[in-house]
Amino acid sequence: MKIVIFGGTGFVGLNVAGALLGRGHDVTLYDRAELPPSARRSLADYGARLKAVQGDITDADAIDTLIADGVDAIVLGAAITAGDELERASTARVLEINVMAQIPILLAAIRHGVRRVVNLSSASAYGAAGARVEVLDEETPCDPVSFYAISKFTSERSVARHAELFGGDFLSVRLSAVFGPWERPGSVRDTPSLQYQIVAAFARGEAAIMPEAGMRDWIYAPDAAEAVAILVEAERPRHRLYNISSGKLWPALQWGEAFAALHPGLRCTLAAPGENTAIKLHGPYRAPLSVSRMADEFGWRARFGCAESAAAMNAWLKQHKEWI
Repeated sequence: MKIVIFGGTGFVGLNVAGALLGRGHDVTLYDRAELPPSARRSLADYGARLKAVQGDITDADAIDTLIADGVDAIVLGAAITAGDELERASTARVLEINVMAQIPILLAAIRHGVRRVVNLSSASAYGAAGARVEVLDEETPCDPVSFYAISKFTSERSVARHAELFGGDFLSVRLSAVFGPWERPGSVRDTPSLQYQIVAAFARGEAAIMPEAGMRDWIYAPDAAEAVAILVEAERPRHRLYNISSGKLWPALQWGEAFAALHPGLRCTLAAPGENTAIKLHGPYRAPLSVSRMADEFGWRARFGCAESAAAMNAWLKQHKEWI
């Protein structure tokens, strides 16, 4: 298949690209940011099957030209992943990029006969509902609160409505708390995972002092990418919305301890009363996402738990020492 990933040089986009290339597909990354040199080197063996196109997500003409050239599937991954500070600074931009910029892409996909569109949404769409139930499944009524959450929930509804009106084969996925290779904060992402912040502290030669344990249904980015790839390839998905998560709660503190155990001298620990920490937890506790829909329909479950992902991330960083 010929697949375009919008937001393709970002954190999740690069993981999805790696999964799709590994499954034999041709991938074009469309992003305002260029492909990082380390990622270019890492993906070099795929040769001409990987292309990177620099462009703005709001450039409707450039996007139409790209899709008109022949595309089988699209992954909508371009987004501003905003915490409170970025929301205050760029409220309109969050809604423009996360919702409105998708519409010309969807219409171009319909015009040019794209077979499948997968919209990367977020568990944040559940919003305040995450504190009211024990498990969040795809039928749980959403109560988004932040502008980011509102934008992701709206993007899902927009994608679904376009499919209903024009007959497109479009679906959305709600990604849980993702961490792993290629993660980096930046101007469009000010919510780095606790795992990223832990490793960054270690890279500075500091102990990773945690403000709290950081209990989440964390998912290692390569696991999330494999799930997205399965949905890109699926012949006839039975639903328009799927949760992607490990489905299990575990603390980032435990992950940091597992990573530190691989390097004598590193330390990850909870902050003492009154002790300052540079590590920030983004968002309140929420219930874990149910992954029954993905498991029952496709047999997919995350492969990496806490210890496994710590070991895998350690191995990845040995190959990409400059990344953190």
